[in-house]
Amino acid sequence: MGFSQERLKRAAKTLFFVASMLASLLLCAHPLLVIVLDLLVPSALLAVVDGPTFSLPAVATQVRSYRFRASLVDLPLVSALRSSLILCLYLRFSGMKLTYLVVTAAAAAMSAGYVLLKATAMVEAAQSPGQLRLLSIGNSDWAAAEALFLSSLTLAMAHLLAAYRTSCRERRKLLVYRIDIEAVRSN
Repeated sequence: MGFSQERLKRAAKTLFFVASMLASLLLCAHPLLVIVLDLLVPSALLAVVDGPTFSLPAVATQVRSYRFRASLVDLPLVSALRSSLILCLYLRFSGMKLTYLVVTAAAAAMSAGYVLLKATAMVEAAQSPGQLRLLSIGNSDWAAAEALFLSSLTLAMAHLLAAYRTSCRERRKLLVYRIDIEAVRSN
């Protein structure tokens, strides 16, 4: 029972159509694209830092033996929490209310503050004498750890930018249709 060439062509066309529709959705809805990136990038960078030992049991072990100054496992969790909160707000308010922008800014600021505090604590722990190496990170893996911190900060700023653009787009729609913006805000 083999596949004919027609069935393979039809399957390829269907996969292309689905992929192009998903890409179109993500490119048109900037907050959704940032959310997908925020969920994937920190996890991928943590896998690079952990190297060949990266697996679900290894992550569970890191969560159980979590230390603020010596563990990077919380950065993808912070990103996932931030993305979940922003996704819920985006779906609830559709970018139309100022609340979406304000809460997105607060979530981005709090997660960026946490990442900066953690980066500072880890650098201090690495420089103090007698401390163990952080997660056994060698010099070659420090670049991946720094990329994890920088990606988390960059994605927090990207959430804020996407929320601002969405808010501006919705405001322009109201102005184009000559809707009284102040009347809409009071509801």
